[in-house]
Amino acid sequence: MRRAALRLCTLSKGLLAPSRGLTQEPQNLENVFHISEVRDKLREIVGASTNWRDHVKAMEERKLLHGFLAKSQKGLPPRTMKDSYIEVLLPLGSQPELREKYLTVQNTVRFGRILEDLDSLGVLICYMHNKIHSAKMSPLSIVTALVDKIDMCKKSLSPEQDIKFSGHVSWVGKTSMEVKMHMFQLHDNEFSPVLDATFVMVARDSENKGPAFVNPLTVESPEEEELFRQGELNKGRRVAFSSTSLLKMAPTAEERTTIHEMFLSTLDPKTISFRSRVLPPNAVWMENSKLKSLDICHPQERNIFNRIFGGFLMRKAYELGWATACNFGGSRPFIVAVDDIMFQKPVEVGSLLFLSAQVCFTQGNYIQVRVHSEVASLQDKEHMTTNVFHFTFMSEKEVPLVFPRTYGESMLYLDGQRHFKSMSAPVTLKMDYVVEP
Repeated sequence: MRRAALRLCTLSKGLLAPSRGLTQEPQNLENVFHISEVRDKLREIVGASTNWRDHVKAMEERKLLHGFLAKSQKGLPPRTMKDSYIEVLLPLGSQPELREKYLTVQNTVRFGRILEDLDSLGVLICYMHNKIHSAKMSPLSIVTALVDKIDMCKKSLSPEQDIKFSGHVSWVGKTSMEVKMHMFQLHDNEFSPVLDATFVMVARDSENKGPAFVNPLTVESPEEEELFRQGELNKGRRVAFSSTSLLKMAPTAEERTTIHEMFLSTLDPKTISFRSRVLPPNAVWMENSKLKSLDICHPQERNIFNRIFGGFLMRKAYELGWATACNFGGSRPFIVAVDDIMFQKPVEVGSLLFLSAQVCFTQGNYIQVRVHSEVASLQDKEHMTTNVFHFTFMSEKEVPLVFPRTYGESMLYLDGQRHFKSMSAPVTLKMDYVVEP
């Protein structure tokens, strides 16, 4: 009954209007979901149990799916972008009982919850692309490898209006897929764009131990050709960005000059010494901009493969980053962009999750926050890095400059500057409703 009601609701509210980036005709109602159905659908696809005690048995059953894995990509039928296209409704307006999960104390929408939904949506989109009609469960284990970019289109997010997500696979390699997702909110009986997101997902075998091939992608129009070409360019940009990482190469001549000029501006003119450092007016030492948190990773936060849900990690990192920007700027910050979140290591259930957030670059009203995530088991005290998150916030007023004191902090400053400059375009704030933790 709820499914039928959803169909009626989506048609009446214009949910099935074509999304930017892909014209979806004819519409397939089987690819329209209520937000509460997404995780249930994922559990059904991989055969995951809702009971934690059954997870060992469920993973043993997945071993039997190895026979469905392709030996090469050539053995898999090509798919189109429309094959993976889905739409998901988050009816905050028409189903008020959903609001509390997404509500902040200021009566705005929690962006951390939106990150969780985007992560689940990206995985489901990839399973739709690789759907095997002859098998009840998928032999693939699809996980998030990278959040390439999330750009906010505007800040007018109301907790009292319906939200729509849409997305599809836009580029495919041999074992990886790029997913384009969009978020809209109902305004004057039409869905207006709120954000654009690009995720990179990877396919693993049925036990999540090694890579697996994915279905190739065919394009059917010049518009789709451009999306695929952009996917190729994104891959090249990521490779180039990684090759010039400050962990591998020295800063450029311009960046070295920037750091040296900042260093000179902090020398005490009264003592002709490199050791005597003073802050310029309206400035803060980078080391004084930190906030930290610790979480125990309980089974409740597990994903369908019994590791900690990537969306949960993003939400916790974002909320700490938001608090750090708020504490630094002295006013409520607004999220502008998220980029380059690399999932380097899975987080096991029962781990201790250590998050450390730091302001690493500022300019005008903008605050660039870096959140470092690492885990340790209860038995082993060794800490392992799992993620590094990059968030760009905008404050209501101009914020202090942040100054590095050490060489390591100088590298963090330059890295933050690089991420800030990669932002698509400056954002104009709309103050009706804003997205917050």
